[in-house]
Amino acid sequence: MKTKETNTDAEIIEKVLNKETAIFELIIRRNNPYLYRIGRMYNFSHEDTQDLMQETYIEAFTHLHQFEGRSSFRTWISKIMLHQCYRKTQKWYSNHMESIENNNPAMENLHNTETSNHVMNRELNSVIEKSLLNIPEDYRTVFTLREVSGLSVQETAEVLEISENNVKVRVNRAKVYLRKEIEKFYVKEDIFEFNLIYCDAMVSRVLSRIDEI
Repeated sequence: MKTKETNTDAEIIEKVLNKETAIFELIIRRNNPYLYRIGRMYNFSHEDTQDLMQETYIEAFTHLHQFEGRSSFRTWISKIMLHQCYRKTQKWYSNHMESIENNNPAMENLHNTETSNHVMNRELNSVIEKSLLNIPEDYRTVFTLREVSGLSVQETAEVLEISENNVKVRVNRAKVYLRKEIEKFYVKEDIFEFNLIYCDAMVSRVLSRIDEI
């Protein structure tokens, strides 16, 4: 599309609410890297993360009139993505925990998921990604939002509904866990990267769904 990339989020939102639906593409392209990193942070596969991103964009689109601008749009849509990840995680545990506890075939499905994640890790070629997935979730979440996705301390606090001081403490503790790996391999832009080859496909998926609404 030919719309200038210099449009602010507020301008884009106003146009979308005025029925210029196609410009929602800019929202998708701007936020793909951030949402992708959140999904991968939760250890979802590449494919599952894309599904979660799609649902996040659809929910954001259908509730766009509720965005009041009290925080940045990136903060708002990141919260939606986090909630999508949380719901999917809870649903998975609800559906599989009993089978796992009974050592049923669900364990084979878990193994298949881990194999898929291993393949994805190899594709991403990131030692840090593997290390990050091994640290406690509270620290991993804050570190990814703050240091990888580039949210400010205030934005990270708003997304996670914790204090700014708590954000700083968790980031510092995450760095303690990752210090050796960070010193050797850390390049922020390479962690959980959503390659541009997937961006057009995500735009197409979301806009197709929006057309059906």
